[in-house]
Amino acid sequence: MPAMTRSCQDYIVADLNELLDRIRAWATELGFQEIAVTDTQLDAYSKRYLDWLASHFHGSMGYLERNVEKRLDPKKLIPETLRVISARMDYLPAADSTTLDDPERAFISRYALGRDYHKVLRRKLAKLAQQIEAEVGGTYRAFVDSAPVLEKPLGEKAGLGWIGKNTLLLNRDAGSYFFLGEIFTDLPLPLTEKTVKDECGSCKACITVCPTQAIVGPRKLDARKCISYLTIENKDSIPTEFRKAMGNRIFGCDDCQIFCPWNRYAQKSMETDFKVRYGLDSRSLIDLLKWDERTFLIRTRGMAIRRINYLQWVRNLAVAAGNSVPSKTLVRTLQVKMNEMANRNSTMVIEHLQWALDQLARGHLKKLDW
Repeated sequence: MPAMTRSCQDYIVADLNELLDRIRAWATELGFQEIAVTDTQLDAYSKRYLDWLASHFHGSMGYLERNVEKRLDPKKLIPETLRVISARMDYLPAADSTTLDDPERAFISRYALGRDYHKVLRRKLAKLAQQIEAEVGGTYRAFVDSAPVLEKPLGEKAGLGWIGKNTLLLNRDAGSYFFLGEIFTDLPLPLTEKTVKDECGSCKACITVCPTQAIVGPRKLDARKCISYLTIENKDSIPTEFRKAMGNRIFGCDDCQIFCPWNRYAQKSMETDFKVRYGLDSRSLIDLLKWDERTFLIRTRGMAIRRINYLQWVRNLAVAAGNSVPSKTLVRTLQVKMNEMANRNSTMVIEHLQWALDQLARGHLKKLDW
């Protein structure tokens, strides 16, 4: 997309409200469920974000400490920005809903079962920006987790929902199973800003059900305890105090969404790119442990799962295996993987595999002989 160099004064829009209606129609055609428009003022969100950083709740995600001034002021990221178009797209696939209850299968967060959402949304936002530019001119930059942008505050301020106690943006009619993306523009579109009522009320379901108690207070997440952080952002050993609580979750965690009452209104996504790939909504741990690195790279190509590398993948599977049902086949599979990791001198992964074998041995003592 072109760099943002022209001023919005370089063109005239006869009816910006009518234009916004057309933008909504174009967005719907591209698969977005809703768009909204806000300005660049985020002062009301500054203290909460700065306090969160000061508490070190971001863990090893050092990038969240960089460019803070740009996160809190979109104009410092793209100086010509007058408006931010915030767009949401449902992603919930038609996936097996029983996997989390089966310790012999691997649970992967629902957002990661299909094509990488960064690719999907960025392409569609670029098309939307091109349509607007062709209609009225102006300049645009699209973002999907690709720059220092506070997407949830922008979405809330624009009127797409409210930030719930689980720190996710909640929509009264759609729950929270949706992605967000933004277009920064110098086009003076009419604001859709509105104060969306906080509908969480006295509900504490997300806080109560969090396996690792990572939600330390309403709208306050200690990422260092979060299973999504532990299985994805964390590149090192998973602390032993969290391993049992991880259960069979090998990539991310959806508990705070699964148990959120508002997600009874969540709609299944019609976007084909978000359909489940390779049956990853219900694959057995043994099956996935048998994947070598080449298989992992082939079958996760173009997916958000590639945010982790093969060693993290095996590490996460090892923890889930340690929480699974003891069996000779599972033990043998872990031992084979142990040999593979020994050949790679991966002491970090070996430690997790040994932990899993130790856990299965303890579980075996409580059962009849295999």
